[in-house]
Amino acid sequence: MAEITAGMVKELREKTDAPMMECKKALTEAGGDMAKAEEILRVKLGNKASKAASRVAAEGVVAIHISGDQKLGAIVEVNCETDFVAKNDDFLALSAKLAELVATKNPADVAALSALDINGTSVEETRKALIGKIGENMSIRRFQRVEAKGALNNYIHGGAKVGVLVDITGGDVTLAKDVSMHIAASKPKSLDSKGVPAEDIAKERAVAEGKAAESGKPAEIVAKMVEGSIAKYLKEVSLLSQPFVKDDKLTIEALMKSKGATINGFTLYVVGEGIEKKVTDFAAEVAEAAAAAAR
Repeated sequence: MAEITAGMVKELREKTDAPMMECKKALTEAGGDMAKAEEILRVKLGNKASKAASRVAAEGVVAIHISGDQKLGAIVEVNCETDFVAKNDDFLALSAKLAELVATKNPADVAALSALDINGTSVEETRKALIGKIGENMSIRRFQRVEAKGALNNYIHGGAKVGVLVDITGGDVTLAKDVSMHIAASKPKSLDSKGVPAEDIAKERAVAEGKAAESGKPAEIVAKMVEGSIAKYLKEVSLLSQPFVKDDKLTIEALMKSKGATINGFTLYVVGEGIEKKVTDFAAEVAEAAAAAAR
């Protein structure tokens, strides 16, 4: 049997926000497999084990550039070490310039963007100079360039921690703003269920199967429970099927039809998404658990 180390327990604790002893039990049951242990905790603890998905510790900003005719745009995430630097004027100016360069120059990747020119100096050299001036590391994490079928609109929320770039045909300025704000608030994974990543669906299915199996019901009922859970999940994460945040009796799809408009696509960036780390006093938690066990 694989050895379950304190480091492994800590890592699972940070990923799931589950109690330390539950993490150790899950790792033991999973034979040290971190991914399997995470699924075990989700089955046992439900949503409590997925809190990490909404927890963001990496700092930085999301910057967006849209052309005057609203046909061309870009969204970029630039990271730094502290929120203080994320509010620095030079850092914000560089982030805005990067979004403009992505839109106008169409670089293939971060390396290509880093080689582009800003006032006679490469982006990479500009970045290094700013690091030297501010005294804090910063990096370009990701970007997306969009050529619109309709017109591009955007929304920046929470001190540029959340950014939305959406392509809409038809409607008006108010509708575009409402849809952008809805995306920022509800954080859909895709436009419709067809666009939800297969790996996300597989993970949800594994969790649903685990929960349904614990019900003790016949196999045919368990199968229906699983399919019902997946259908519910797809509705929750697909933009068009989500209830509109301003009127939960109306789905986004119904809202768009009522306005004679169409959402062609969207990009949502949340600063630090997927790389977040929760800082915890693990030693204190271990001591507390040991004391409780002794009692």
